[in-house]
Amino acid sequence: MKNNHKMFILIEGALAVLVLTLAGVMLSGNTSRNRDKVSVIVQDSDDNQWAAFKYGLQMAAADQEIEMFVVGTEGVMSVEEQESVIEQEIDNGADAVIVQPVPGTDAEAMLKRIENSVPVMLAGSTASLEKEASALPVTEADNYEMGKTLAEEVLKDYGGNLKGKKLGIVTQTSESEAAVNLRNGFESVTEDTGAVTVWAVEGSFGEEDEISLDTLPKVDLVIALDDNSLTAAGAGAAANNLHGAVVYGIGNSTEAVYYVDTGCVECLVVPDAFNVGYQSLTEVAESLRNYFHEAGDRTVSHTVLRRDDLFSKENQELLFTMSQ
Repeated sequence: MKNNHKMFILIEGALAVLVLTLAGVMLSGNTSRNRDKVSVIVQDSDDNQWAAFKYGLQMAAADQEIEMFVVGTEGVMSVEEQESVIEQEIDNGADAVIVQPVPGTDAEAMLKRIENSVPVMLAGSTASLEKEASALPVTEADNYEMGKTLAEEVLKDYGGNLKGKKLGIVTQTSESEAAVNLRNGFESVTEDTGAVTVWAVEGSFGEEDEISLDTLPKVDLVIALDDNSLTAAGAGAAANNLHGAVVYGIGNSTEAVYYVDTGCVECLVVPDAFNVGYQSLTEVAESLRNYFHEAGDRTVSHTVLRRDDLFSKENQELLFTMSQ
């Protein structure tokens, strides 16, 4: 009897080990097949300015074994439209979202509601106008420092004296943290240099039925604070429609680089969009793996590009990511 009882216990133990082993194998198999899914929502997602950003996302997705999808969007979304897109992605199985917040005072409140369902990482700009007040993590360049860098490059070209120089400032919106800090950074350097801002406009430029830069009063310098504004100003300079104004600005597309190469843009400050994509997805992946991980802000670098050193060895990697 005792031997039979011992044999029964041994058999039960062996079966238990076998069940646990099979469960582990099945769990491992399911984990490898069912990767976490991250949806990325930016405005006008097919625009060339997102090439390096998307490449960074793709590299991080491969490294982190994440299923990543960039949602197809066109033009500028409203807060309501962006919320609808995000909710649709969550309904379709997104475990987290990376979002370029749309301009507007209601954007942050909307994204905080979304965060109750899935992790949210912002890309390129905070949703609040004041970065320090942001309630959500963001991966971006230091926009204030980029604005300062741009102004310092202008000063280099004019011997530190802009007395009497007339400036025109172009930006898509004045209602984003990126735009506010870029301009504040720029003006923190130029405010005592004698430069005068003749006009500051926002919106889309150079397209049919939209604002045309050549209808604005003549200025000496056009300062463009985002990629779309920069490429519009570059196109205007190429067509001799800016009354001889010299263009400086912020940009991260191959089109922006083209205008530097052709001399239509004097100087370009480029945020590291590749690392905005790579680091934002890496941070999200950590949040999905570790329930207790609190995602934090990540800051990427920026680079100054000029025609003379555009294709230097130091800039090759940056240009490569922008062309993917």
